[in-house]
This record gives sequence, structure tokens and C-alpha cells, in this order.
Amino acid sequence: MRQSSRLIGLAVLSAVMAEAILLSGCATSAAPPTSAPADDAPALRAALPAPATITPAPTASTDLTPVVRYGRYTLVELVPEPAQRDLMRQVVDVVIPPSLDTNVGDALRHVLRRSGYRLCDTADAAALYSLPLPAAHLHLGPLMLRDALLTLAGPSWDVSVDDGSRQVCFKPHAIPVPASANPSATAGTALPSNETQGADGREVQP
Repeated sequence: MRQSSRLIGLAVLSAVMAEAILLSGCATSAAPPTSAPADDAPALRAALPAPATITPAPTASTDLTPVVRYGRYTLVELVPEPAQRDLMRQVVDVVIPPSLDTNVGDALRHVLRRSGYRLCDTADAAALYSLPLPAAHLHLGPLMLRDALLTLAGPSWDVSVDDGSRQVCFKPHAIPVPASANPSATAGTALPSNETQGADGREVQP
């Protein structure tokens, strides 16, 4: 009987000790991590990745072309045609009335009729206007207005357009001057002389 009470006491003591150990383990908290020394702060900042740059998404353009609906599936843009913006790009298809005395000037005026432009009269272009009109130029087109004018004038003439006054003028085509014909190219060349030099260094006339 005494031995069994001793065993019971030992068991109770063991249980109490085990419970005390468990309670002490639960009450023990982990030690907080030690902070890095102040000297290592720049190195730690350098090791950190750089913050990502956030680029805002491009906004949609508000310059929309207005359109109008024709029918069920057709949309037409409300913008002028290229030939309406630049009158020299309008397409012409003309037949010049044949005549015995038709010249280039008459043909140019006929082509410019209802185009919005008028032909200017200058002394430089008088020679062009008085030329007889070739039979190949009696029918022109369909061509752009500028090409039709250049066809009538020929390669020896350049067209000049004044959009402010709506005038079309012609001037002779500039011919580039060759480099050998430039007087400044021969400026450093010594001219031949009829004088010769004698043995004593004096100039002797032939």
C-alpha cells in the first residue's frame, strides 16, 4: 500500500514537471532579429531592386474624321477631295477646237477655263504663247491640270503658280552652266606672255 502511494506520488510529480516544461516553452518568445549596423545601410539599399517605372497608357486621339451614313453599310468621310485642296491636282480632259491659227497660248487659256486659274501675260512667255499648237495636243486627258500645262509648254519651259492671285505663269527652263565655263575657275591661271627672260635675269622682248 505504501509502495503504491509512492508510485502515485512519483507519477503526479512527473506530470506536474512535464506541464511546467510545456508552459515554460510556450511562454518563451523568439528573440527579435537584430537590426543591421548603420554602416551596412547603403549596401542594403544598393542590393534592393530599383522601383519599376510605370508608364501611363497613351490616350486615344480625339481627332476623329466626321462621317455621314449613306444607305445601310456605306460611310462617307466629310473631308474635301485632294483635287479640291490643291487645284493643280484636278483632272482635266479637254478637246481643243481645231483652227488654222490656234497657238499654244490659246490652248493654255482653253485648258485653264473653269479651273480657277488664269494665264498671266509676261514678256518672257510671249515667245511660248505665239508658237503653233501641234496636232498631238488637240486632245489632252485625262490628266492632272499641272501635267496638262507642262505638256502644252514642253520641256523648255517651267510652270510657276501663284495661288494667292490664282495665276499661272511660264518662264524658260534654267540651263545649268558647266563648271568649265565659270570665269572664276580660270581666275588663277596665268596668261601667256610674249616676254622672255635672258641669261642675266632681265626680260627680253622677242
